[in-house]
Amino acid sequence: MQVQLTSASLSVLINRKGAELSSIKNNNGIEYLWQADPSVWARHAPILFPIVGKLKDNCLYYKEQKYELLQHGFARDMDFELISSNEYSCTYQLKPTVETKQKFPFDFIFEISYTLEGNALLTSYHVKNDSKEKMFFSVGAHPAFNCPLLHGEKFEDYALQFESDSFEQTLLRDGLLSDEKKQLHLNNHTLPLTTRLFDEDALVFENKQISKITLRSKTAAHAVIMECKDWPFFGIWSKKGGDRFVCLEPWYGVADGVGSTQKIDEKKGILALEAGEEFTCSFSCVFL
Repeated sequence: MQVQLTSASLSVLINRKGAELSSIKNNNGIEYLWQADPSVWARHAPILFPIVGKLKDNCLYYKEQKYELLQHGFARDMDFELISSNEYSCTYQLKPTVETKQKFPFDFIFEISYTLEGNALLTSYHVKNDSKEKMFFSVGAHPAFNCPLLHGEKFEDYALQFESDSFEQTLLRDGLLSDEKKQLHLNNHTLPLTTRLFDEDALVFENKQISKITLRSKTAAHAVIMECKDWPFFGIWSKKGGDRFVCLEPWYGVADGVGSTQKIDEKKGILALEAGEEFTCSFSCVFL
């Protein structure tokens, strides 16, 4: 089951499974969202909850109890309930089940809202702690955008544009945060895309370094502009050697470090809500 949102400029489809975007098309038929070719990467734009990234040994500990939880959590593989919709917006909701409580010990209400206005799409996440104790969690986005967008273009015809020329990248080791940092220096705020860029996994940036990023064609007028002010972490990823898509990923949370204690309350970047408290965050994308 899918929901369709429409504006004067765009048509958007959302799947019930994972409350995941499955299509973002403009009036000229250009598809901005990766179409989940299973021979390459079988997802479009998964939602990351209640963790972001990989846990050390794929498990966490809470009150000395062990919980096994795979990379990026379980929300992306669950059916959400559609609780409201109209022509230009919709909201999906997820609540815990017997199965989720075996992986994540807290009660929660997790809502995802999409709002379409012209050529812009706003995505909002709302988390409520429905437990009687403090809840620890992370949340993030993982949308994959077609690159190239047009027939006849190449992956190398695209570049990422930033608001600065200097960044500190945190390197990953087997999917976990290492203690190694790399200085990334750009010319004219631009990082050209190459098929070697992701040879060492995702590019990860900490400490609110990225508030706006643009995926732009160097040969045409098309672009995806993402704004995510105050999100503490950001990832950029594609398949190693890939030349079909790029993921732009704002995160409230991050993978475990190689030296993680695996205790969820000590996890780097973890969010905490007292009983009954709520958390909201959002980001927007403009499609040119």
